Amino acid sequence: MSINSELHVVFGAGPLGLAVMRELVACGKPVRMVNRRGQAKVPAGVAVVQADASDPASARQACKEASVVYNCIGVDYTKWVELWPAIMDGIIAGAASANAKLVFGDNLYMYGPVSGPMTEDLPYVATTRKGRVRAQIATTLMEAHTSGKVRATIGRGSDFYGPGALVTAVGERVFPQALSGKAASVFGNLDMPHTYTYIEDFGRGLVTLGEHDEALGEVWHIPNAETLTTRQFLELVFEEAGTPFKVSVMPKVMVSILALFVPVLREMKEMLYEFEEAFIVDHGKFERAFVANPTPHRQAIRQTLDWFHQKTG
Repeated sequence: MSINSELHVVFGAGPLGLAVMRELVACGKPVRMVNRRGQAKVPAGVAVVQADASDPASARQACKEASVVYNCIGVDYTKWVELWPAIMDGIIAGAASANAKLVFGDNLYMYGPVSGPMTEDLPYVATTRKGRVRAQIATTLMEAHTSGKVRATIGRGSDFYGPGALVTAVGERVFPQALSGKAASVFGNLDMPHTYTYIEDFGRGLVTLGEHDEALGEVWHIPNAETLTTRQFLELVFEEAGTPFKVSVMPKVMVSILALFVPVLREMKEMLYEFEEAFIVDHGKFERAFVANPTPHRQAIRQTLDWFHQKTG
């Protein structure tokens, strides 16, 4: 099949889905975006269709003629346990009906607290609600691959930032504040190393997995720029913004109090361990198998600031 006869179907038109779409368009590949509204800001030539990923019949229709399907859906943080299993089942059914490869853009919650760098062979020992559901859906996908139902692979990224990435650990509470000279608002220990994923690198990594059959049946950590402490990362943001470094760290006790009244903080509370201890991702497996050329943080931060400036300007 030639490049121009391929069809790449992307479920989810949030930051990750759009990053995958941009990489595919840059490679000259036809793209169909899928979300519940059937609307998204995309370049001319990119199709957008409405579908309910949790409905297998709807997902099958959206996946018609696909060669590669990407699961990049962003689910409301407060509804993961309720919604994710049916979404994964639906997209598996859709990709299988088209005999398409399925690439899942995953995170790192299923490992739980880890001592040392995270590698793909770690057991799924998370005790948090969201960690357990991520373990459940990843296991469902790999079992579907093993049984021959669908050809699948998983690419995992850490807390991401970049164009369109608003509701993240270093998104709308960091970049706009730096541009306006206000204090960034973050959680946890600023001086612990924490791997941050640039959203464009995440998108490019998932497309790479979709291009290579040797990626199938495996879990891969997407390449990231060097791991910095959160303080070092934030200092780069303010340097590039040209404003004095200011940061406000929400105390854990305050998170606990606010969590009683704010649902998203209630969900975030159980994940605070990621920011209180070292959180380091090892992408050596990906680098050995494919080309790993992550965007340097300073360049990625500059591009992210440009996006936020245009959004607010």
